[in-house]
Amino acid sequence: MITSINIKNVATYDPVNGVEIDGLKKINFIYGANGCGKTTLSNFLLYPGDTKFANCVLNWENQTPLNTLVYNKEFREQNFGKGKLNGVFTLGQATKEEIKVIEEKTDQLKTIKDDGQKKRETLNVQKKKREDLEKEFTESCWKKIYKKYDQEFKEAFVGSMRSGELFKNRLLQEFENNSATLITLEELREKAKTIFGEVPQNILSISEINYDRIIEIEGNTIWAKIIVGKADVDIAKLIQKLNITDWVNQGRTYIQEEVETCPFCQQKTITDDFKNQLESFFDETYLTDIKSLKELKQEYNSLTQNIINELNEIETNQKNFTGSKLNIDKFSAYLKTLISQITTNSEFLNNKLKEPSRSIELISLNEQLDLINDLIKIANAEIKKHNDIVLNFNTEKSTLIQSIWKFIIEEFRNEITKYNTDKNGLDSGILALQTQLTTKLTEHGTLKAEIQNLSKNVTSIQPTVDEINRLLKSYGFLNFEIVPTAENGFYQIQREDGEIAEDTLSEGEITFITFLYYLQRAKGGETEESVNEERILVIDDPISSLDSNVLFVVSTLIKEIIKTVKSETGNIKQIILLTHNVYFHKEVSYEGLNRKGEKSQFWILRKNNKVSTVHYYADKNPIQSSYELLWREIKEWENNSGITIQNTLRRILENYFSILGSKRDDVLINKFSNQEEREICRSLLSWANEGSHTLPDDLFIEAPDGTITKYLDVFKNIFNHTENIGHYNMMMELESD
Repeated sequence: MITSINIKNVATYDPVNGVEIDGLKKINFIYGANGCGKTTLSNFLLYPGDTKFANCVLNWENQTPLNTLVYNKEFREQNFGKGKLNGVFTLGQATKEEIKVIEEKTDQLKTIKDDGQKKRETLNVQKKKREDLEKEFTESCWKKIYKKYDQEFKEAFVGSMRSGELFKNRLLQEFENNSATLITLEELREKAKTIFGEVPQNILSISEINYDRIIEIEGNTIWAKIIVGKADVDIAKLIQKLNITDWVNQGRTYIQEEVETCPFCQQKTITDDFKNQLESFFDETYLTDIKSLKELKQEYNSLTQNIINELNEIETNQKNFTGSKLNIDKFSAYLKTLISQITTNSEFLNNKLKEPSRSIELISLNEQLDLINDLIKIANAEIKKHNDIVLNFNTEKSTLIQSIWKFIIEEFRNEITKYNTDKNGLDSGILALQTQLTTKLTEHGTLKAEIQNLSKNVTSIQPTVDEINRLLKSYGFLNFEIVPTAENGFYQIQREDGEIAEDTLSEGEITFITFLYYLQRAKGGETEESVNEERILVIDDPISSLDSNVLFVVSTLIKEIIKTVKSETGNIKQIILLTHNVYFHKEVSYEGLNRKGEKSQFWILRKNNKVSTVHYYADKNPIQSSYELLWREIKEWENNSGITIQNTLRRILENYFSILGSKRDDVLINKFSNQEEREICRSLLSWANEGSHTLPDDLFIEAPDGTITKYLDVFKNIFNHTENIGHYNMMMELESD
């Protein structure tokens, strides 16, 4: 059964809010003028999967959709416009025994469905209980635990603070897995003050410098070695005596090939013999030492420059780092001294290379580099201590968080245990119900298939032909009838002379035939298997183009179906009727004295400013006659001013007794058994007539609530004494005595 309809963003329905038709029952009446959106609504129920209804929602009881059979303009066009009607199958060829078997199995199917429905309802109740339990427990956790401790232990709740659901899940997880040692709340608070402060970060250690090669170069003996030429050459004694080896070596570069002029005295003294002696003096050993000097000097300069660059970078980084563990003042002083020493050594090396015969001693950088390296080692030791603290901090913080949760779950152990017990019980019950429901669904499917198979063997379209023709003749349509076609499973409309009549039928005749066909479709099925299928009827303006006589025929036929739906007999489970015709609405919704079963529900669909809206009247029919409105004023007189009640009483008495019943005042008065009652009746009639034909101001002053109540009692007795109390009770909506 459909429980609610939300239709929006289509035709005249608002794209944002749309219209919500909620509270649908077995019988539902929706009244609305043409153009207010009734056809759109019925088309949605006919084609709920159409893309134009993408924003519309159809809600079913227990999420169980039923076959929906819609009668509207489109139904008429689809089923009559093609020249023939699909056959409707019913149990026409079945024997009494076969029908009895099908009926029995259908009753069994209904029992299984009802049982499954009850289990589904129970399952939904249990699911709702579980949902409420979880919601209540979640709110309790949030209010009693999180709100209680979030200021002190907020760090412990990180990752579960965004919602109560996350917090509840974390609490239950800790309840199952937390094995921390339980400590007091005071201890937790004390530790939290320290550990839940600013979080320290790891510091990168400083790279130590390697200067072994520098010290090795500084210790090379070549720096102290006096590098001179070969001693056994003739000019060697002079060069050595004058100690001009370096001077002569530098002068060699000025001696040009094949030139005899001396670069020193400018005399032609440069002979080949002299050149040979110079070459012999500055032999291979000399040249090798000079080469070593150059290479060692270059390497030393390169290594010391790299050391300076590395140490300058350390100095800059540590000065900019607020958490530095390096004694930056000492480091800078040592670095400054080191740079000075390297500069001095660089001058020594230049001199040695310029004058190889000079012995030099380099300043050892070892001590200064040791001092710098020691500062770095001390800083790294402090950094390690800091990083160890960070590591221990994380461990301590993790331990504290576990201890906080341990304290919380112990404090609320009873509540958590009760929740788990209740939830486990509900989970077990829900699982059992789901299993039972699955079994019922299997039984239902098996039995339904069996009924469909039985129905298939005994169904026929002929009973539908007979029933539609019977109704046509009963209501005065004598010049045509429907007949089966040569093609099995279809009908045609035929004149008495055998002519096919669909092209010559009036609009009213077509409407009436298609509606009779629709009613047979509602009772039977388009296929042999669907004869007993449960369904919902949606009827949209079935009296279009019909005269007033047929209007009452259609309303009578629909009311017969309404009775079966209310009494829960047959396979029609719900009716939704839409109409714009006031008279048809009144007629089809009128129950008379037959008010058994669930009350009908009423809506009025309107279009205001080109947008469809709906108003719900529950079980109060908003479409009433003027006579019914008079009775409503009597029922609700205490909510009105009371000034018009006399006129209301007179009009009711005149309508019912004088006009409809042809009974004058004296007849009504004589119905009372004694003189006193007759006088009261005469007084009522006189009071009602006077109050309804004169200005009411003075009369209203003379008619307090007590007087109105007294005359209302006499008004009731008029119906009682004239044996019309049933009508009174019906109009006052009272149970009959």
